[in-house]
Amino acid sequence: MKFRDVLATAIASTFRSKLRTTLTVVAIFIGAFTLTITSAIGTGVSNYISTQVSSIGASNVMTVTKAADATSSTSSGPKKYDPSTSASNTQGAGQGPGRLASGVLTMDDIGTIKATSGVLSVAPSIRLSPDYVQYGSNGKYVLTLSADAALTKADLAAGAQLSGSSTVNEIMLPTSYLNNLGFSNAKQAIGETVSIGITDYAGQQHVVTATVVGIQNETLFGGGAAANSSLTDALQQTQAIGRPTSVTTNYASATVTFADTSTAAQVTQLKKSLSDQGYSGTTVADQLGSFETVINGIVGVLDAFAVIALIAAGFGIINTLLMSVQERTREIGLMKAMGMGGGRIYALFSLEAVFIGFLGSAIGAAVAIGVGSLISSALSNTVLSALPGLHLLQFAPASIAIIIVVVMLIAFLAGTLPARRASRQNPIDALRYE
Repeated sequence: MKFRDVLATAIASTFRSKLRTTLTVVAIFIGAFTLTITSAIGTGVSNYISTQVSSIGASNVMTVTKAADATSSTSSGPKKYDPSTSASNTQGAGQGPGRLASGVLTMDDIGTIKATSGVLSVAPSIRLSPDYVQYGSNGKYVLTLSADAALTKADLAAGAQLSGSSTVNEIMLPTSYLNNLGFSNAKQAIGETVSIGITDYAGQQHVVTATVVGIQNETLFGGGAAANSSLTDALQQTQAIGRPTSVTTNYASATVTFADTSTAAQVTQLKKSLSDQGYSGTTVADQLGSFETVINGIVGVLDAFAVIALIAAGFGIINTLLMSVQERTREIGLMKAMGMGGGRIYALFSLEAVFIGFLGSAIGAAVAIGVGSLISSALSNTVLSALPGLHLLQFAPASIAIIIVVVMLIAFLAGTLPARRASRQNPIDALRYE
């Protein structure tokens, strides 16, 4: 008997006991359905995170801060007060009169970081506190500027990215600002001029104008506006008007740029060099690593439940085929008497198990894709509408194929015992079986 004939016989034999086979297929269906859904959730969330990371454009940048002082750890209690660390004569990113200056970066630190091997450029993070943004005669609205503007490669709804070399004050607004400012859509806002109110050191409010060059979709990293270098400098200078000369500027952190061709080992070495000098470097991948770990852990737990369901279904396959072997004992004896070897009989029952696994997994995956797509679409338009671009369930063909193959493998292993029992039947005893 050729393999094609063995396969055809196995498929036909599967439907001899329709109810028993159907119940086994349903058990496999549940496991395959669950595994497909959890895999889609993992794919959807992972793709969304990857998109967010790509939008940051952070493959060759890291945030550098002053390394934490071990003496101030909670395990040893607060360290002794040192008057020399008082910030009464400093101001800057996150620092104001009377605040503790420990952990901030000075201009000397910026120079030290810039001189570190592997560092191409350093941009201090400056905290700007604009009061409002206004378009035309419309009302004034609170303006929040993103601290990650230097890192951002925005997910654009319209317009273009900010220009780092432009001498024109440029601003990029999130989509959530459009309606309040009086824009009917993203394209209408491009090229328009907005007014930004900002208060100086002495309490006097000033107005700085900027051109809207882009509208960005909101992301995991916040929905604040972004300013180019020219606008940032203009706001910083305006904010510093009236500041006493005795007040120096410090920074909470700095953005370091390194070669985009740097290997993981070179990035690690750069972090070590900064650490040896008392600084801590963190890439976006580092910042998102724990988040991805949590997501992968949750998906892994859900996958484990699906696998448990498949293992339970595997016992159903064993039961189904053992009963099939018992019912077809005389048939097995006849096949052996006609010269069919034990290997062919083993293959016959193994293929029955594999086919049952295929039916359950294929139907489960197909139903999961249909139901999951509807759920994902509904969630994107309702609960998750605030996260544009997030499709909670995404079905990757490769993942679905792997799930079907894995289920078929589980079915094959489950069918091994019945198939072995059938192949070892004595033809004479089998023919006499009643």
